[in-house]
Amino acid sequence: MTVTPSKVASLLAEARARTLLLVGPVDEEDLRKQHDPLVGPILWDLGHIAHFEALWLLDNVRGEIRFAEMPGMYNPFEHPRAVRGALDLPTLCGTLDTMADLRARVLATLEHVDFDSQAPLLRAAYVYNMVLQHEYQHDETILQTLQLKQGEPYRAPRAAAAPHPTLDLEPGAMVRFPGGEVEIGTRDRSAAYDNERPAHYVMLDPFWIDVAPVTNAAYLAFIEDGGYRRSEFWSDAGRTWLEGARVDAPKYWSRDDGSWRVRRYDRVTDAENDHPVCHVCWYEAEAYARWVGKRLPTELEWESAASWDPGSGTKRNYPWGDEPPGPLHANVDQLAFETAPIGAYPRNVSPTGCYGMIGDVWEWVSSDFTGWPGFDGFPYAEYSQVFFGPDHKVLRGGSWATRPGAIRNTFRNWDYPIRRQIFSGFRCARDD
Repeated sequence: MTVTPSKVASLLAEARARTLLLVGPVDEEDLRKQHDPLVGPILWDLGHIAHFEALWLLDNVRGEIRFAEMPGMYNPFEHPRAVRGALDLPTLCGTLDTMADLRARVLATLEHVDFDSQAPLLRAAYVYNMVLQHEYQHDETILQTLQLKQGEPYRAPRAAAAPHPTLDLEPGAMVRFPGGEVEIGTRDRSAAYDNERPAHYVMLDPFWIDVAPVTNAAYLAFIEDGGYRRSEFWSDAGRTWLEGARVDAPKYWSRDDGSWRVRRYDRVTDAENDHPVCHVCWYEAEAYARWVGKRLPTELEWESAASWDPGSGTKRNYPWGDEPPGPLHANVDQLAFETAPIGAYPRNVSPTGCYGMIGDVWEWVSSDFTGWPGFDGFPYAEYSQVFFGPDHKVLRGGSWATRPGAIRNTFRNWDYPIRRQIFSGFRCARDD
């Protein structure tokens, strides 16, 4: 796609419109409130979005990088999420004025930007795509916050309903990946983050992987079989977490007259059998996999099953091909505000035969978050490099709350293995 100033301006405007749509139903008191130590006030997110944009598209865009993260109130390392509620944040009106003012200054510079430049930040509009993805990702964080919101539930501005299933997929069915040499990562320098590069080849043994994510019905069987009480399914770290967390079901599940109910913002419904289970942590996913006699896939296995075509020996950007996600491809883009039934998006099938590897729920994999061989941090270490190591586990594939511009087969998300407020599920694998 040819990059033009008008195209970039249009994408920036669309991203901002979505951000403001999400927060529109929320009053200023709730935007300022710290609803949970896991997330900061939404008002902080809005200010951070604006100042990150100014940092990269005004201060850093033309020359030497001055700061990787802006100093002061909106620096996420100086002010971790748990303490942001104590900050003296501006008013909502002041924040919105700042967002608009900084955006106007960014747009005024666009006509003078050379997207054919060989400067890494400008070439193919890389820095603009980075800022767009940053806002997309904060929209998903805002949605996590709104689900955690105390008091009156958030009235989600639902603009679409999930379609009915058209694929009939057998629960728990698996498909075999033949193994061999496969390509991992990407060469893309226009949108992909540094942790997705470089592209490289690895040898994989054959393995089996679930055709679809684990459903509510399958997970409920684990619950009913005493999965949360049976220590043999939990690792030492998992048992430690479980003893402290004192939970017996995914987050936002509750028993009502003997039945399990699920809250999604302002709606409480039965735990629909054919939807992917959502809001489980890595330890819960690991325990379920042991219970069913399987394991979590490695990150290499997950990406290969999503992207590699063993027949042609080629790699796809998305399970269905190279066309970016649209409303017919996958449950992404925040429009339904919930997961969809398994089989509702028949195009969302990989060459291996795996369904739903983009959208609905982020999928935990077994791997720690590390750099690929030959990793080169760019344009700043604080995006991904500082998180490398055993403390963070990887999630793949995006969720219903992910914007289409912030997901692809090579996209790597990460979080602590105890996290459940994220829109996370999983699928299982086993050795051949």
